[in-house]
Amino acid sequence: MSPRRPRRRVLRCALALAVWILGSASALGPAHAAGASGLAKDTYPQATYPGLQHLHFSYGPVHLKPGQNLIQFGVIGADAKPQVPGYITAFRPNLTYLDGKVPGVDVIHLHHGVWLVNGERRWAAGEEKTFPDLPQGFGWRYDPSQTWVMNHMIHDLYPTEADVLITWDIDFVPDSAPAAASIRPVTTKWMDVAGPGAYPVFDAKRAKGRKTFTFPDPGASAATGLGPEHTWTVERDQTLVWTAGHLHPGGLRTDLTVTRAGRTVPLFRSVAKYWEPAGPVSWDVAMTATQPWWRVQLRKGDVVAITGTYDVTKASWYESMAIMPIARYLGTGVGGVDPFVHPPASSGRVTHGHLPENDNHGGGPAVLPDARDMLSGRPAGGSIAMAEFLSARGDLNTLGHRLPTVRRGARLTFVNQDAKRDIFHTITACRTPCNRTTGIAYPRADGPVDFDSGELGYGPVGLTAAANRDRWSTPADLPAGTYTYFCRVHPFMRGGFRVVG
Repeated sequence: MSPRRPRRRVLRCALALAVWILGSASALGPAHAAGASGLAKDTYPQATYPGLQHLHFSYGPVHLKPGQNLIQFGVIGADAKPQVPGYITAFRPNLTYLDGKVPGVDVIHLHHGVWLVNGERRWAAGEEKTFPDLPQGFGWRYDPSQTWVMNHMIHDLYPTEADVLITWDIDFVPDSAPAAASIRPVTTKWMDVAGPGAYPVFDAKRAKGRKTFTFPDPGASAATGLGPEHTWTVERDQTLVWTAGHLHPGGLRTDLTVTRAGRTVPLFRSVAKYWEPAGPVSWDVAMTATQPWWRVQLRKGDVVAITGTYDVTKASWYESMAIMPIARYLGTGVGGVDPFVHPPASSGRVTHGHLPENDNHGGGPAVLPDARDMLSGRPAGGSIAMAEFLSARGDLNTLGHRLPTVRRGARLTFVNQDAKRDIFHTITACRTPCNRTTGIAYPRADGPVDFDSGELGYGPVGLTAAANRDRWSTPADLPAGTYTYFCRVHPFMRGGFRVVG
């Protein structure tokens, strides 16, 4: 028998135990049934038209490999679109298993889905699942000849396979309905602080004395990733009719402003409404969208800008986003205000309430050892392998481990051997002991000092979350003490190490 096989069986047994302990409240618990029309949690006023149709479509099935976190593209077939021309006036996205049940966000979640229509990024969804409902009299023009492409990133947080569907419910007015003649066509203008790109992200890090982090901000030098889509020079007179923000956990708001002749005024603030008991630290959130009567008249040459603001009192937030898709009518004569004369309506409303797939918050009683009580191992030499979702040394999910140690000024090097299977891992500092149950709000990047490896793994440049390296070393300036870490991609993974004087 190969000497490696018993070790592999031990790893698998330890991993199975870890998944059962840390994820028993979610991974082995029931999924949640979706409403028959997908509208059960919709709180936004719907436009109404004679002949309005409510249609349901899906993309997939998408097969998820264990621990998958990949950006993928696919053509949306004719059977997943209306069969006749008309107008789409509302769009409500979701993610389900094949039986229609919605997975817990702590188990599988839709990091992003973007629907491209003839190359235009028209609709998007993150796990906050904002519902774009256009005001009365406006719609996205649809024709069966359009080419639709799905750009998705579905995140499997556990080492198990799954098959899922990306779904969308739409309100549709066919051209054959008399009301279609009164609908004005809109297109989507995409505003993104880090865009364009398939993975436009930035880091919102903690700093002494800082409570919030706004990006872009000249004083926020810790963030990188500013993209040209954070501003837009308006190419013709037009009217904005709807927008809402997209943020990640920790996000507080996105702000849309416009500048004309050196003067800047606000257009809309999309605010994150959290139901999460621990505060702004999870996907248990909904963003406010503009009110149905919100209209803004822009002139050619106006400069529109977007910023995103995160709370950094509770944690640092890596790979964050701040996006605002804007529905715009390429003309005037549909009402609205000149923002330099009359301020637009600044308060919005959420598009849905609390979603049951966010019920497992985590942070329950400790289920893993306290790293501070663990014995020190021999001084670390070589590297620490991460394989099959476990660290070879210092893994809190494996019984009997000692903590690897390193002297001050030296480094520990981690190597992700799972990268060969397109599985990405991070080593991200969390507050010791970091040993409670996993959920949407726990663990998080709240260690006594910040360190984060990025997602160790490989992928196509510009089309991946991977750092395109498989190893990372701890900072050499860490003070003496016991440190714990988790994997942001698979939060049930926990480990520790010790720095000695």
